[in-house]
Amino acid sequence: MAEIRGKVWRFGDNVDTDQIIPAERLVSSNLTHLNEYIFEKVRPGVARDIKKGDILVAGKNFGCGSSREHAPLSLIQAGFSCIVAESFARIFYRNSMNIGLLLIECGTDIGEGDTAEISTECGRIRDLNSGKEYEFPRYPPFITRLVECGGLVNLIREGEF
Repeated sequence: MAEIRGKVWRFGDNVDTDQIIPAERLVSSNLTHLNEYIFEKVRPGVARDIKKGDILVAGKNFGCGSSREHAPLSLIQAGFSCIVAESFARIFYRNSMNIGLLLIECGTDIGEGDTAEISTECGRIRDLNSGKEYEFPRYPPFITRLVECGGLVNLIREGEF
């Protein structure tokens, strides 16, 4: 988890969980296709363009709204390696960590389509297009391990909790 590099997808403030994955897409017990519907109401067709390892960058209060775990799960399924936002809704933050989605709280002005490089060990984000760098607080070892394991259930399975 030390180095992450990917294309940036930019979103604004107050992106709620229904924008991430619409509630009407959650009627099946088969959750393996959530990524097909990600952001379909606010950016139709974006799901097919997201690639494994891409990075979502947003503003304040990302993940507000309902407390469904489907929102962070759909972001993982879509291929996002991490979500960078100025701030996160509390329940979204907890749900994301529980399933191993890396969240980084840091305000940036990295543009859509830029390539970002993130060092979780150094607590640094670098926009490879502009050369700008941004710092964020590094996670403690337990949280780093939680994300590396893919979430709380996997951490428990490995006998580390």
